[in-house]
Amino acid sequence: ALTCPDIQKDLDRRRPGQTGIVTPRKESDMAYILSGIFENKTTGAPICALALNSDAKSEDYSAFKLTDRPGHAGFTYRAKYGIYDYRGGGRSSYRETWGRVFAGAIAKKILKKVYGIDIIAYVNQVADIVAPIDPNKVTLKDVEASPTRCPHAACAKSMEALIEKAKVEGDSLGGVVGVVVKNMPVGLGEPVFDKLDADLFKALKSIHATKSVEIGMGADAATMKGSEHNDPFTSSKAGEIHPLTNKAGGVLGGISSGENLLLRVTFKPTATIKKPQVTVSVTGKKTVLEGAGRHDPCVLPRAVPTVEAMVALTLVDHYLRDHAYSDFVKR
Repeated sequence: ALTCPDIQKDLDRRRPGQTGIVTPRKESDMAYILSGIFENKTTGAPICALALNSDAKSEDYSAFKLTDRPGHAGFTYRAKYGIYDYRGGGRSSYRETWGRVFAGAIAKKILKKVYGIDIIAYVNQVADIVAPIDPNKVTLKDVEASPTRCPHAACAKSMEALIEKAKVEGDSLGGVVGVVVKNMPVGLGEPVFDKLDADLFKALKSIHATKSVEIGMGADAATMKGSEHNDPFTSSKAGEIHPLTNKAGGVLGGISSGENLLLRVTFKPTATIKKPQVTVSVTGKKTVLEGAGRHDPCVLPRAVPTVEAMVALTLVDHYLRDHAYSDFVKR
């Protein structure tokens, strides 16, 4: 069964106005399903849904009519299309991720039913505060225990205080969202152009404000020797062979190894800040820009369900591909 609450619970985790460390905009983010689901079952028709934007204040964006925000996509949108609706971020607004989370909630249901997969994202770092977290032990309950969505209680409090400080100063902060995918099967992915990790990177990098994506040891692999980075194999009592460790992060040669997927996504600080910035207008006139409105001082807490959604959507695509492949090739 697929019910509205199944979908809404993830949308509620993404919505604005949840706590004092995110945007104070108050939106219900309620999903109105127009087609594709009937009596808690999918009909085979496209699933169409919408959410109403009930707390918009277009006047808050008037400063950006003739001056693009430093670090924001408004500059490139205006340059590419010759026109820019400055009232919000357009397609670069985090409102855009509502649809991702809606679809991701459905993908999660499919993956749970087929493989028993659990996808848990969490805030691992805010600015220079890095939480010592074992991703394999992270639970959703621990993640949701703090408004920061950091499962390490002490670090979560420090992160919350730092975000509050940035908010008061009219500034913003970046950080890292980690994600673990448990109960992964062996064999999802392709060997070259459609590698599982490559598709995950593309999906996660498509989220606004992301700057990098890593899997396993990530950039730290550059300083390791092969003898340090390799994951030797072992066999279970049942004779199943699997890696003894998981420095690869759950993917070998673009194909899932059956170990937990371990990924990290780096987010930059939110571009729209209230702190004065010396810049120039679209006509080249020097000006001082002060962002108004109700923007996230740190996008990470609300990014957590979006990261989960993009991982789920990528995995369900690869499941469908693998399912079609298995109809022709017996393993």
